[in-house]
Amino acid sequence: MTRKAIGMTTVTLHVKQYKDSAGVVHVDIEQTATGGIKGTTELRQLDGQTGEHEDQIFGKVRGQTNWVKLADVKDDFLSKGWLPETAQGETIESNVESVGNGWKASQIWGFEDIKGERRYCRHVVITKGGKSKTGRLVYDWVV
Repeated sequence: MTRKAIGMTTVTLHVKQYKDSAGVVHVDIEQTATGGIKGTTELRQLDGQTGEHEDQIFGKVRGQTNWVKLADVKDDFLSKGWLPETAQGETIESNVESVGNGWKASQIWGFEDIKGERRYCRHVVITKGGKSKTGRLVYDWVV
């Protein structure tokens, strides 16, 4: 039922990026669904350190987020299709695993050309029990 409800809503992301006093980049993302319903909050530190988090959608997860060059990403789905600014520079890589549910998700964040428009996207590969699924999240965005 939760999945169906999520599929019927519009989710707005409120993104804040900053550096802390040690120079580590943080990306804080608060999600709000249609009707003002609070969604998942992502607090990312781009330093490759492993951390744990728990929320109502994904349960308890362990993950890390860091900068990566696409040339170093082995999976073709994750590394292909990006605009030159993403493909030639560094981009964000996120790896998360469920604590207790057996799934893992790898993401690359960047920008793509979608029907002639520059759009923020995430390529995602989810694996569980030897099977994998891919997906692409495409976002509208305003500054």
